[in-house]
Formats: sequence, C-alpha cells, structure tokens
Amino acid sequence: QVEMVESGGGLVQAGGSLRLSCAVSGRTFTSLGVGWFRQAPGKEREFVAGVKWNGFSTAYADSVKGRFTISRDNAKNTVSLQMNSLKSEDTAVYYCAARKNGNYGYSPGVYDYWGQGTQVTVSS
Repeated sequence: QVEMVESGGGLVQAGGSLRLSCAVSGRTFTSLGVGWFRQAPGKEREFVAGVKWNGFSTAYADSVKGRFTISRDNAKNTVSLQMNSLKSEDTAVYYCAARKNGNYGYSPGVYDYWGQGTQVTVSS
C-alpha cells in the first residue's frame, strides 16, 4: 500500500506563489509515476502536471504551462508543484496521485493511489 500526503496549500493573492509537496511512503518511490490533479467545486478532477519515475519526462496542462513546475526528489520520496503567477481560476483542491507503471497519465482513472488533497485558494 502507498500513502500519499499533500501539504503546502493555503490562501494567496492573485499573482502570488505557492509550493505544494507530496510525501510518498509504502512502496519503492522510484518505481512510481506521479501526477498532480485539481478539482474545483462543481467541476471534474483535471490533470495539472505529471512526472515520470525518473524525473526526466514531465507534462503540463495548457492552463498552467509556463507557470507551474513539477519536480521530484527520489532521495526524499517527495514530489513538488511550484505554482507561480497564480490566478483565481487556479482555486481548487489539489491532489497528488501515483501510478504503478512508472509513467504519468492524463486521466484520473489510470492512477493507483491518491492523497487526501490540499486546498489552494487564490483571491483576486
């Protein structure tokens, strides 16, 4: 079993920055692909960013490209999401998720493990 715990959410003004972290335990971290998703009230959960097990392959949703950066530290079993130039439309609960096949995916349904989420609120 894999446990994933997000942290770093909070309230920030538009244009500000936040850094989310996801701590992973319970399985060889380097074998997992990891993605960040978000879900706003009344909306479906959507892909934000993903990183392959080796950290060399990443992907971003068009809406965050150039503003968000995903990275992983395989020595510390953590994945981070640096969020800059935040906008009110970035307000959501952010989730990290892990996939056993080592790759990321764009659909929530392909992930095997999920964290509980952390709230990000951007005030305009």
